[in-house]
Amino acid sequence: MSKQPARAKKRKPPADGLLAVIDIGSNSLRLVVFDTADRTLHPLFNEKILCGLGRGLDKTGRLNPDGVPLAQDYLLRFTRLARAMGVDRIDLIATAAIRDAEDGPDFVAEAERACGYPVRILSGEEEGRLAALGVAAGIPDATGIVGDLGGGSLEIAELRDGRPGRSVSLPLGPLRLIGRHDGNPAAMRREIDRQLATVDWLAENAGDGDGTLYAVGGAWRNLARLHMAQRHYPLHVIHGFRMRRAEIDDVERIVGHLGPRSLARIEGISRRRVETLPAAAIVLARLMRTLRCKSVVFSAHGLREGHLFETLPAKRRSEDPLFSAAEAMAERWARFGGMSDALAAWTAPLFADETAAQRRLRLASCKLADIAWRDHADYRAHQAFQRILYFPFVGIGHGERVFLALAGFARYGGAEKADQIASFLNLLPRHAVARARRLGLAQRLAYQVSGASADVLRHSALKLDAKGRLILRLRDVGVPAGRGTVERRLQALGNALGATDTAIEESKAEKA
Repeated sequence: MSKQPARAKKRKPPADGLLAVIDIGSNSLRLVVFDTADRTLHPLFNEKILCGLGRGLDKTGRLNPDGVPLAQDYLLRFTRLARAMGVDRIDLIATAAIRDAEDGPDFVAEAERACGYPVRILSGEEEGRLAALGVAAGIPDATGIVGDLGGGSLEIAELRDGRPGRSVSLPLGPLRLIGRHDGNPAAMRREIDRQLATVDWLAENAGDGDGTLYAVGGAWRNLARLHMAQRHYPLHVIHGFRMRRAEIDDVERIVGHLGPRSLARIEGISRRRVETLPAAAIVLARLMRTLRCKSVVFSAHGLREGHLFETLPAKRRSEDPLFSAAEAMAERWARFGGMSDALAAWTAPLFADETAAQRRLRLASCKLADIAWRDHADYRAHQAFQRILYFPFVGIGHGERVFLALAGFARYGGAEKADQIASFLNLLPRHAVARARRLGLAQRLAYQVSGASADVLRHSALKLDAKGRLILRLRDVGVPAGRGTVERRLQALGNALGATDTAIEESKAEKA
């Protein structure tokens, strides 16, 4: 018998420790290690293997014999790897294939014997509820229907303001549909419609073209990547990506006409998932038609994140994941503490008409305003833009992500018409682009005035007066303004605001 690796010496542990979730799905087996002190639920480690345990299940009633040895090997690898990482808690959860197969109990017994950890077999309703919780963890105000497509089943759950409601599991996973109907699209559509019609409460949630479906699952994420590639979409981030129902219908037609080789050549498409993409596209299109949804939003969070989210204290669950992530970035990269709150108060007079959603973005941007100071001066704007744009934020959509990146770009002196940002500007309305630039220029001025000192910044203020002049007031600051650079940055901000003029009013410093 091989020797198990010794537990690694832990890094300084968070208050709640590390949690590993091993998800035994109908198509894939995945290990994700989370830091439970991190509200954003960013994985520290993520590895998967496609075992296809549910392939042929409908015909044989048993797990795929080719996938079982591979899955058992990887369960041993994953549990031992998690132990070597110093993980405090390892949770194994199993879904439709294990739940429905006649040899599922035998698989679980062998896994528990070999790995030494219990396997929790989720009911279909539990699976749907946890998927909805996962979506809520990444999109806190989500309201609509959650669909989680695995290899063997489709879980559907209600979600209202981030709270899960009724849920159901249907045997509509691509592996099952393909095996049951030999990949015949018309037959698959008929069965999908028949199964969806058995869920009475779906009709209650059907809208008039204004609802939202939140899509979870690897096959559906690959459909989003296909659409991005076909449309040359500039931002290859799945979480928060939105597609209209007509676009889903287009993707269904494209996938139906392209062969496996053509699909496998598309960048970002998993070759191991090519077989299931046509069935996955049909399920998504039929579900959207049944619900009469206007659009679908893709979620990077699902069952595993929902399982973790449920374990967090209520106080942490209520935190804004965008603020949590921005604060973590600031803690890692910013120079001095306390600047973000002072900067938020300092910029507020320039955005008196902002909505609650706009204020949220402004506050997050102020937390991110000092993350590129260590980079080479010639590349700070570029680095800030890229770092914010591609950071795995949750709790925001694509337009909001671009807004934050554009503000960071302007904060470090990025040119208004730089080639680097041009392809992303269409993801925001013009007024939002202008607002992001004004915010970044205000932050740029603030750091010049204060030298990144919150105390100095609090002794100054910006004001647009009744004549449209932008006035910088330095009140007993005790630090001379250094007018040359300050004046230039004040002028740049004034131009962006459409100010009639700019001025600096500096009161005399108190004598020491």
